[in-house]
Amino acid sequence: MSAATPAPSAPESRRPFQALLRRWPAALALLLSVPGMVTGGSGGDRAADSVETYGEALPLLPLLYLIVHQLGKPRLTWPVVGAGLASIVALRALDLVSPSVPLTVVALFVLVLGAVRGTPHGPATFRIQAAGAFVFCALALVGLAVDPDLGRYLVAAGWFFHGVWDFAHLMLNRLEGIVSRTFAEWCGVIDVCIGIELAFLL
Repeated sequence: MSAATPAPSAPESRRPFQALLRRWPAALALLLSVPGMVTGGSGGDRAADSVETYGEALPLLPLLYLIVHQLGKPRLTWPVVGAGLASIVALRALDLVSPSVPLTVVALFVLVLGAVRGTPHGPATFRIQAAGAFVFCALALVGLAVDPDLGRYLVAAGWFFHGVWDFAHLMLNRLEGIVSRTFAEWCGVIDVCIGIELAFLL
């Protein structure tokens, strides 16, 4: 009886392309982030505008985790992302209040709901998500309230360490399945790039 014929391997020329397809979230994040980092310039109004824009958006990051965690369905991550981004655009267009305020209020509401009704992933994981929400929302609110020079570094720290938070959800078993892996990879790369841009390149 002859040995089974091994399956043909992919041609060498296709392997980098296949690897890129597997890492499409990171590739897309770099495609969106790197041009702004290269052409960013420094100081002045642009720096202040960037701090304000990213500070207002920062609470959306932990809020997405809270909502998807509470839903218990990682496949809903991207629809929740779309709804969150649309809400920021609408809030900025209305210009009645900084988007960071209602986003933080919604995060607190979801936290209370989780504490009262319970969560799909259990109390220990819920406490981790709650701690993340408090830290990142606090960095955003304080970063927007203090002197812009200090606020820039607080907001940068929030984005950078949320990137670390994303990668922890990719690597740690306890945190796996809170959000979709594609989102965690995409968001992790974007968050780190934004943190570096705010801290060093403006």
